[in-house]
Amino acid sequence: MSEATGIAANKETSEGGLTALLRRALPSSLQAEQALLGAILTNNKAYERVSDFLEPGHFSDSINGRVYEAVARRIERGQLADPVTMRAEFEHTGILEAAGGPGYLAKLLTAMVGIVNAGDYGRVIHDAWIRRQLIEIGETTVNNAYGARADLDGADQISASEEALFKLATERGQDGGFVSFGNALATAVNIAQEAFKRTGDVVGLTSGLRDLDKRTGGLHPSDLIILAGRPAMGKTALATKVAFSAARALMRDAQEGSQKPKGSVAIFSLEMSAEQLATRILSSEAEVSGEKIRRGDIGQKEFDRFVRVSRELQSLPLYIDDTPAISLSAMRTRCRRLSRTQGLSLVVVDYLQLMRPAIGTRPESRVLEISMITQGLKAIAKELSVPVIALSQLSRQVESREDKRPMLSDLRESGSIEQDADAVMFVYRDEYYLQQRMPKDSAYDSNDKFQMATEEWQRKMALVHNKAELILEKQRHGPTGTVQLYFEGEFTRFGDLDLIHE
Repeated sequence: MSEATGIAANKETSEGGLTALLRRALPSSLQAEQALLGAILTNNKAYERVSDFLEPGHFSDSINGRVYEAVARRIERGQLADPVTMRAEFEHTGILEAAGGPGYLAKLLTAMVGIVNAGDYGRVIHDAWIRRQLIEIGETTVNNAYGARADLDGADQISASEEALFKLATERGQDGGFVSFGNALATAVNIAQEAFKRTGDVVGLTSGLRDLDKRTGGLHPSDLIILAGRPAMGKTALATKVAFSAARALMRDAQEGSQKPKGSVAIFSLEMSAEQLATRILSSEAEVSGEKIRRGDIGQKEFDRFVRVSRELQSLPLYIDDTPAISLSAMRTRCRRLSRTQGLSLVVVDYLQLMRPAIGTRPESRVLEISMITQGLKAIAKELSVPVIALSQLSRQVESREDKRPMLSDLRESGSIEQDADAVMFVYRDEYYLQQRMPKDSAYDSNDKFQMATEEWQRKMALVHNKAELILEKQRHGPTGTVQLYFEGEFTRFGDLDLIHE
């Protein structure tokens, strides 16, 4: 056989195989659907075995789905649903006519094998629906790859497919259910026992800030923590401090046990590059001004210290992703991957207004979009059982008030930010605003008045110099209040404020 003939034969075989694939029937089980409906119509208690996971849309035959919906609606009202009571509704809604007449009810009753098997019938129907959804996702992925969605590049198409699969996995309706109080109590006792074994006030992962840990008990799994503030307040510096402290604590625990760290810290930096963030951490730890580092205006001694500290820190379980405008689905995928390969203990997002919602979704408004993002971040926290710290902007209405300390209503495009968060914290520095109100001699008609104003301003500046406030406005599992912090502007770093020896 010639080469051309062989190629043609292979092409024909390939096309034939593709045609065969396309002609295959979608997964379904009409027998299971009819058997389940017959069981429910015979004994309504059969409905209780499937009602928590089976929906009308899960049926492959739309007529069966309509029958199930009508029967379920009547049972939910506390009324009897059998062939006699349902016949009038079936005739009125056209279900019997679409099914081929009254004989269909008799067919359903005949198909019923046993009420005790109703749960098994429901799971067969549900499994077939999942398989059909997977096929639909696969077809959509193939069509998009061929160019059906020109607005999505290759990376976006991967994210869209991942998002569709995640949505199917989380919304399939079969997971969940009641947990006995005994099991919940045992889990609570185990958590309390672990807390009792620890020294100090930290139950969760440390934030590296003594007074914050005292008030919160540390960073707890599954919590969504919003850290908000106006520009120049130090949101990123504070979040970086917490992330770095958590990574150092994980490394310290591992070294004490001579093991690999059990977890890691992920920072999604949507505003700053990974290099800029690393420089900021190095500047803080080496006590070398970041501004001097950028200008190259440092001496040999400072540079040697900079290099020495960098060597000490390079093994920290800290990972930075600086993808701009990352989507929620891509973030979820990368967190899962890191959790699987390195373990994951904390996620920091800087900041949520720069994120995109899941690929393929088109929110009607910016508020709805932010709501989808915060709900997604909370879902990541719960799924991976890690605390998620998300930075957020504040609206400009703060600047119009005399007292510029933020409030919950200042959250920009708040939507469900406040609702979804387990804790909301605001970082505030009075020094920043007072610095802008430095007296100018041109505003006074005499030098004496100018001197008096300057002295008063200097007195106020001395009171707030190197001080910051972390306002814990909401905490679902503990008290609220204000934590006093130390802020060193030269190295853009936060620390504990020693009020006793101040």
